[in-house]
Amino acid sequence: MKLSKLSRFQSLVLLAGVAFTTSQPCAAEELRIGYPSDIVSEDPADYRHRWTEILLRNQFDGLLTRDPSMRLVPELVESWHQASHLVYEFRLRSGIRTHDGQPLTADQVVFSFNRLIKPGALNGRDSPRKGLLGPLSSVTATGPLTVRMELDAPWPIFPAMLPFQQIVVPRSGTGTSHKNAETSVGDWIGTGPFKLVARFPGEALIFDRNEYYFGGATDIPPVGPSCVDRVVINVIEDNESRVAGLLAGDFDLVVDIKPHSIPVIAKHANTDVHVVDGTRSFFLAMNNRKPPFDDVRVRHAVAHALDRKELVGQLMNDRATLIDGILGPGVFGKNKHLHRYEYNPGRARELLAEAGFPNGLDLKLDVTRQLFPVAEAIGVQLARAGIRAQTIVSETADIKSKWHSGTAVSAGQLWLTSWGGAAMDPVGIFDATHRSGGRGNAAGYSNPELDSLLDRAGSEYDKSLRAEIYQQAEAIVNRELPYAYLWVPQEIYGVSSKVSGFAAARDGRLNLQDVCASR
Repeated sequence: MKLSKLSRFQSLVLLAGVAFTTSQPCAAEELRIGYPSDIVSEDPADYRHRWTEILLRNQFDGLLTRDPSMRLVPELVESWHQASHLVYEFRLRSGIRTHDGQPLTADQVVFSFNRLIKPGALNGRDSPRKGLLGPLSSVTATGPLTVRMELDAPWPIFPAMLPFQQIVVPRSGTGTSHKNAETSVGDWIGTGPFKLVARFPGEALIFDRNEYYFGGATDIPPVGPSCVDRVVINVIEDNESRVAGLLAGDFDLVVDIKPHSIPVIAKHANTDVHVVDGTRSFFLAMNNRKPPFDDVRVRHAVAHALDRKELVGQLMNDRATLIDGILGPGVFGKNKHLHRYEYNPGRARELLAEAGFPNGLDLKLDVTRQLFPVAEAIGVQLARAGIRAQTIVSETADIKSKWHSGTAVSAGQLWLTSWGGAAMDPVGIFDATHRSGGRGNAAGYSNPELDSLLDRAGSEYDKSLRAEIYQQAEAIVNRELPYAYLWVPQEIYGVSSKVSGFAAARDGRLNLQDVCASR
């Protein structure tokens, strides 16, 4: 851990009037977390960023949530039902209050969803989360605690997408753009177990216990107030620094631990490792819209050039599951009988020669700093098959700008990236990354047959038939390989022996209201 950064953070906290200590013992009611990223927004309607969602989900609640087994259960609602293929009705729990004591009402639910689905709702911009609600067209309050939602078309997955949408309320007495100059905390509040009281961009966030918290979903014990009074999030991008902070006792919990750090944490007397299967699929995006990857033989060559078992073993201590299509293990409709492209650099060279590249290829591989070690290892393997990949390290925003260029052909060639599938349904990941023009279709892949299958599956209520359609769809992309599918890694956390109540979740959520820290 960089002491200079901690010292600067402590100074900022003192200037903001928020009591905090790191190297000195702190109160038992404080939980200190080493976290890999800052949030990109404090507004639940204005982000598409995994690390932001995980933290905001402790400040804001959804109508529905998932229990540890990934079963869909009520959170803010008392009950809900599907009145027809196009209509859903919800009844809120009574007595829920926001961080400033306002009672939660149906009007606030309507306000929250309108900001997600209405064109230009965010100061003239659409919400980046709009696509997560599919054909949802209207949300109306039918009573003080009752809400009616209507869809333009049948969408069986609709309830499963609701845990990703949080209910937000403007802070009393403020507009929509004011921020406290000292703590950089904006206007949005919710009903979650914690409230954001201070933010130091790029360095830390401080959440205090919500004194009005209703206790959480009744189906997920324990139900009641948060165990700790304060959660301090220290933004430490470097894995080794987060681990060092845990071992030194500066952190109670560290998130996104790399597999090679597991033995170090596990053998330490006062720390342990918590592991759970993840839901995020990793892959190499290949630009299908221009040479050389407009030729399926070149895409197959990349697949044969990769020894994924070696990569998972050396880089991840075997803490990942190989995938041969976009869907991870356990996702609804997963095709378990896909062809596996075995490591065969000789075959890769043959395919390149057939495609007109007998001397191999010189390419550029885009990657973020966090994934650079993986990209380097992939580059070594590609080179064995005559694919010489220069690794280009850039910020995520710059890479996305390069690859997601609207109707224009992307300037990229290869991109090591990933997409989350926490909904455990293909809609959240398959449609986004493979549908023609999909918001996450970095490869520029387009197949009318696949689009038709995704359309059919998206409106099919017969579960067995729906699963069969997705299996057909995954067989198509396994054959055409718009991406080189890699693996789904496990989620790994380092935990102090002083911590109790922490449970790693498959969807990556941190349910911090259940976590206690003793001193």
